[in-house]
Amino acid sequence: MAVKRRHGGGHGGGHGWFVTFADLMALMMAFFVMIAAYSTMDKEKMKLMTGSMRDAFGTQRDNRFTGMVEVDGLPVRPKLQNARRDLRPEETSETPGKDEQDNDLIQGLKAIKDRQFALAAASLRQALQELPEIAELSKHILFTETKEGLNLEIVDQDGRSMFPEGAKEPYERTRKLIVKIAESIRAMPNRVVITGHTAALRTPPRGNYGAFDLSADRANVVRGILQSSGVRAQQISMVAGRADSDPLFPEDPYMAANRRVTITLLREAPVAPPNIRP
Repeated sequence: MAVKRRHGGGHGGGHGWFVTFADLMALMMAFFVMIAAYSTMDKEKMKLMTGSMRDAFGTQRDNRFTGMVEVDGLPVRPKLQNARRDLRPEETSETPGKDEQDNDLIQGLKAIKDRQFALAAASLRQALQELPEIAELSKHILFTETKEGLNLEIVDQDGRSMFPEGAKEPYERTRKLIVKIAESIRAMPNRVVITGHTAALRTPPRGNYGAFDLSADRANVVRGILQSSGVRAQQISMVAGRADSDPLFPEDPYMAANRRVTITLLREAPVAPPNIRP
């Protein structure tokens, strides 16, 4: 016996519309729950919820700067929020400030002064080396450049001293050498420091006249020769005697070359404009 099968579309018994109705009721229930929650929510929570929804749906129009400016609905940190507000205009500007401009000016002046000093030192060396009158004494002049300036060391060498033993007045050949040095120094704007040195003594001096006295007197005699040869008094920055406290050859403090007079051509600091405080 043949059985006739029934073919029908959709859901039998009306179950399809019932599922749709259930979904609708669930959405309505969620909607009413949200309304009830809004009615009991304080203003802070409402702003938090509103801000979160703005973030979720992309409706935020405020520019956000992480850690500096915060929008409604996000945790508030007054110190960070007001940080930029507290900055003065000159602190937020990218234009170099007056202090920076002044520093650049001073650095520029210093660079110019350094170049001028290098040229002056080179000219002084060349001038002394090319003088035939002191050619035989050139080995008694040592040039040393330091952070303070250029040192001209008039030293004893090869058993030939520049000053008689224990005397403050130099030999005549030494005096001629100092005069030639003065002719080069007097044309320069740099100031000079004159320092006398002695070698270490194997026996202590007799009486009250010691190594400090002798080294100071020799430096002062050199100062007098420089000034009488045209070096201005304003160019003399200092005259000092250091005895044997600063030997040229520390490994052998008794060496003759430690007996010397040092004429230092100072590396002058740049002169700042009067409206700039150091």
